[in-house]
Amino acid sequence: MLSRVVRIVEAFGPGDTALSVTEIARRSGLHVATASRIVEELTNFGWLQRHEDRQVRIGVKMWEAVSRASPTLRLREAAMPVMEDLHTIVGQHIQLGVMEGDDVLFVERLTAPRAVINYTRVAGRLPLHASSSGLLLLAYAPSDHQERIISGPLEAFTERTIRTPSQLRSALAEVRLQGHALLAGHIHADVTGVAVPIRDPGDRVVAALAVIAPNDDVARSRVAVLLAASKAISRAMTYPASPPFK
Repeated sequence: MLSRVVRIVEAFGPGDTALSVTEIARRSGLHVATASRIVEELTNFGWLQRHEDRQVRIGVKMWEAVSRASPTLRLREAAMPVMEDLHTIVGQHIQLGVMEGDDVLFVERLTAPRAVINYTRVAGRLPLHASSSGLLLLAYAPSDHQERIISGPLEAFTERTIRTPSQLRSALAEVRLQGHALLAGHIHADVTGVAVPIRDPGDRVVAALAVIAPNDDVARSRVAVLLAASKAISRAMTYPASPPFK
């Protein structure tokens, strides 16, 4: 039963705000009647919501429980004030990503009006080799993890996306040497991603802070302010978390 519940919850992708029971059944591989029954039970608990249009949405109680238990909660609390200041300075998309398996998972994102196109979203993923945040995180990952990604396959988004093992090895070495990742046109031809590391009190790289900027010469000038911001977040993570308000 638990595995079926998980399959139903995982039917909701990053871009899905609502799904029909039929679509949930198709994505989860369950019979429609089975999916409908489990959806009804989860709705009764408040973990899912069913609206007048009969579409199913993630419930507030599920969001509340996940938010409280999120392993990224401390990271996000430390990062958000700095990200807001950085957002004001650069006027472009700012995002915070962590490694999750073979992807970078974006846990926070600040958008900017009239900024360049950005495919990422909160709770969205991209392959590690293709984005600046992912490449940054992979550069500081254990060697066996690096080798698994290097062995491919390496999905290409544009003609500039890293697509061979030798290209990826060279890019990872460059990131470790420079201390940041800069990928111009690898996800979208008109976009440059610049990412820097965020470290925990043990000096381990636990996240990537990135700006998504136009694909021009100005993007490289963002590295200095990004590094200053990442250091501020890393320092903030050494402080004890604030007690809950009572």
